[in-house]
Amino acid sequence: MTVRNLIQSIEKNAPRAYSEEWDNVGLLIGNEDSTVTGVLIALELTEAVMQEAIDGNFNFIITHHPLIFSGIKKINSSDSTGRIIQKAITHCIAVYTAHTNLDNAPDGVNHILANKIGLKETVVLSPQPHQSSKLITFVPVEYAQKIREAIFATGAGCIGNYDFCSFSVEGEGTFRANNHAHPFAGETGKYHIEKERRIETVFPSYLSKQVVAALFSAHPYEEPAYDLYKLENINGKIGSGVIGSLPEPMDEKDFLLKLKYTLNIPVLRHSDFIGKPIKKVALCGGAGSFLIRSALEQKADVFITADIKYHDFFIPDKKMLLVDAGHYETEQFSTELLQYILNQNFSNFAAQISVHNTNAVNYLI
Repeated sequence: MTVRNLIQSIEKNAPRAYSEEWDNVGLLIGNEDSTVTGVLIALELTEAVMQEAIDGNFNFIITHHPLIFSGIKKINSSDSTGRIIQKAITHCIAVYTAHTNLDNAPDGVNHILANKIGLKETVVLSPQPHQSSKLITFVPVEYAQKIREAIFATGAGCIGNYDFCSFSVEGEGTFRANNHAHPFAGETGKYHIEKERRIETVFPSYLSKQVVAALFSAHPYEEPAYDLYKLENINGKIGSGVIGSLPEPMDEKDFLLKLKYTLNIPVLRHSDFIGKPIKKVALCGGAGSFLIRSALEQKADVFITADIKYHDFFIPDKKMLLVDAGHYETEQFSTELLQYILNQNFSNFAAQISVHNTNAVNYLI
């Protein structure tokens, strides 16, 4: 088992292409070809977590929040980041981060939080645009199915709850091969008309290289003709936040008490009560203030997130309950999610969640 194998299993669920431009995800320290002796998962990589990895012979640490986020000009023992990096290198411990790609992924961080709260009929609150592309290619009629199967095998052709989706129409392709060509059909120097099928299918944009490689591998022509288009279509399964419904409406205070219990948090900050039961719930783990207006527009009764600024509590204007449930608290289940992904892909390989509480915020009650 290598670092590369484990990264591939995570990024099959949460491709790096789903991350935000400002983020720093992926392998931050180490070699993808290293053999893994043990995996330790944590929300943050603290010095305590690093020592736990060293003591437990874990040589691969996976975190949700990146250890290296903004630029680093020096690595020394003057701060915790420098000390952690030094120990990782000294003890040959690889460090990988799945951050906003895991947030934005289908069944990602926000979805597991929604499940913990008990939401039903959940959808993405703010779908991420420009994540889909279209392939159009032209093939001899008798090769059409072979080409479809090769392209579908890469993950292309999925629309919502359907796969193997494509469209084709029959027509005529024309070409003339020059003296340097080795034509599959027709003769060198002669104008040729070939019965062809135009095949169209969609795919996640991050699969572009794999889709084109599969096309070239299966296509009989020496020079396959194809077009790639970036689509404006919204992928409803990828994006920020989640919105769904409680099985039954709840009193506002009762809902907040349930949320406190579920997240094991001593304090909740919230806006004015709205004076009606809570049924429609929107949420975004971590710093999600940028989604307050989206939650309002979709008529959520409550929006749960973290790191809310003082003046943002005025935005709902008593039309929606706004709740700051803490950054760590709303993302704490990301470790469970990462462990689940690895266990699903490697049933004979155990990944362990760190025993340390890495929350940087303390509460005096």
